[in-house]
Amino acid sequence: MKFSLFITFVLFTSLTFGQSPTDQNRKFQKGRFFFFWGWNRDQFSKSDIHFKGNDYDFTLADVVAKDRPIPFGFNPHLDPRRITLPQYNFRIGYFFKNHYALSIGIDHMKYVVQQNQVVKITGSINKFESAYNGTYINDTVTLRTGFLKFEHTNGLNYFNIDGRRYDEIIVAGKLRLNLLEGLGIGILIPKTDATLLGMQRHDAFHLSGYGFNALLGIQLPVYRSLFIQTELKGGYINMPDILTTNSASDKANQSFFFSQINLVFGTSLDFKKNKTISSK
Repeated sequence: MKFSLFITFVLFTSLTFGQSPTDQNRKFQKGRFFFFWGWNRDQFSKSDIHFKGNDYDFTLADVVAKDRPIPFGFNPHLDPRRITLPQYNFRIGYFFKNHYALSIGIDHMKYVVQQNQVVKITGSINKFESAYNGTYINDTVTLRTGFLKFEHTNGLNYFNIDGRRYDEIIVAGKLRLNLLEGLGIGILIPKTDATLLGMQRHDAFHLSGYGFNALLGIQLPVYRSLFIQTELKGGYINMPDILTTNSASDKANQSFFFSQINLVFGTSLDFKKNKTISSK
């Protein structure tokens, strides 16, 4: 509710005190930079997760995971000391041609395997005094403390580069709406919080895989160089090298599809000409 009221206020302000026609009637010009920060909500497809170590080798099928949003508020979303705690997006871009930009950024998502779900297990466990020892062929197991806790919560960090095209699609008085489309590719450096088969909890950053994505967005210029932007982003993630314990021999791998709904706030600047440039 607080988040909805905040967005309503920003939109009202932008339309009431919007850009002048001179500001608005300019192109997406070559040489301009943009920066933005915002937040995301995420969805993930079911995933088969393969766990392998010296005394176990098994796969869990169709595991369900969800994101972990923090209710919107000044703390932590707008507190400079804590702004990296929520699920966030940060990006820097440069227009190398009119209408076309290259950008780099991070999508900080959170991936949480849901506890107490029942999944299929295939493989073997032969760990000293483990209650889960045995050979499994499409059997069932309940994911709970003692067997598995598995989260990329600090986070599922997707560092990516993309190409984007921008076009103005609506011009109505002070209102301007811009359409953008893009394709991207990147790497995954999750901080995986895992507790497996009663072993010591592991929680560390590690380069685990790669991903690629496509996006479609709408940008609303507000005042001079400022804008609000919403994006629908989706793609594929493959992580063949996930750390699960303090032992280098204990690994997991998984792949899945993801989608994001992003809301970001940003600015666009032309440093070379020492003036702001808005969109067309």
